[in-house]
Amino acid sequence: MSTLTQEEVAFYKENGYFLYAKQLFSGDKLAELTGIFEDQLKQKGSKLSDELDTPHFREERLLNFLLSDEVLDLVEPIIGPNIGLWSSHFICKDPIVGRATPWHEDSAYWKGRVSSFDNIITVWLAIDNSTKENGCMQVIPGTHAHGFSEYEKVDGETNLFSTQIKNVDTSNAVHFELQRGQCSLHDSRIMHGADPNKSDFRRCGYTMRYFSTDTKVFEDKNANHRVWLARGKDLAGNQYANVE
Repeated sequence: MSTLTQEEVAFYKENGYFLYAKQLFSGDKLAELTGIFEDQLKQKGSKLSDELDTPHFREERLLNFLLSDEVLDLVEPIIGPNIGLWSSHFICKDPIVGRATPWHEDSAYWKGRVSSFDNIITVWLAIDNSTKENGCMQVIPGTHAHGFSEYEKVDGETNLFSTQIKNVDTSNAVHFELQRGQCSLHDSRIMHGADPNKSDFRRCGYTMRYFSTDTKVFEDKNANHRVWLARGKDLAGNQYANVE
């Protein structure tokens, strides 16, 4: 069942993002997901809190969320009924020391790994309240139509990545301020970033990323990476992990 109106889908298509200011999961389900995140945080060892990438490779309970109707019903109106699970990532910015996320396009880091970026979408779920003060995500509306940008190096110690888009005009940036349990949607090609967390409050989000299955995932460019058929059927001859 679609959870977005035609007007909301049209807004996403034009601007490259949409803020879904509703609770994505029930209170019990959100509490369960938070518990899984806390478990992952305890097991991270020397990794920083913002480096918990593809946790569903290690923790199969996350597939109950990633392949859930709550999420897929939100994604389907935008990319269609044939949906693959591309990736997920717990991005946690600790209080005071949480690193900045440089301005980037997700598509730039996935270049060459898939045949197209037209229908790849990220659902960014707020595990904690996400505010300007603790470094919420920002986007530049409409930039998903610009193609790949030019990048430059930045300090990898104080930033989540070691490169950023050159000369970004942030004058019309939109801040994604979200309450715990709410989420945002953004196109893989849109310019986005986030300030460091200088507040006393942690900022954790769970990114859930999906693609239309008419997109080919190149196996030789995705070593040790797994994708799942989340809904519908495969259209590009991709290889999918099995759901146990």
